[in-house]
Amino acid sequence: MPRTVIKTDRAPAAIGTYSQAVRAGNTVYLSGQIPLDPDRGELVTGDIAVQIRRVFDNLTAVAEAAGGCLDDAVKLTVYLTDLGNFSTVNEIMTEYFSEPYPARAAVGVASLPRNAEIEAEAILSV
Repeated sequence: MPRTVIKTDRAPAAIGTYSQAVRAGNTVYLSGQIPLDPDRGELVTGDIAVQIRRVFDNLTAVAEAAGGCLDDAVKLTVYLTDLGNFSTVNEIMTEYFSEPYPARAAVGVASLPRNAEIEAEAILSV
């Protein structure tokens, strides 16, 4: 099955050896997004809610570049350096996703790239 790389300037450019997303058939694999401002290439400042929204804004931009939206997500994985922020993720998810919500995992991690507090990746069916 051929693969197509998805790229948009509305989300941060890859900071490593990966693509923002890859389409294989009707499935789109969105790489993990941290709360980087796509214009400045720096982490957003503010509380965890600001950071979570930036992550979901970045995922939204990549999903749209692939011809989809976050409601096309069938799987979401969220990585948090503090699982105490899990309830805030749940609250903000309702701003970006509609029911039926995607399958999801929340994983507590020791650290993330650029000392981010959150990273999220998704799989879409479009």
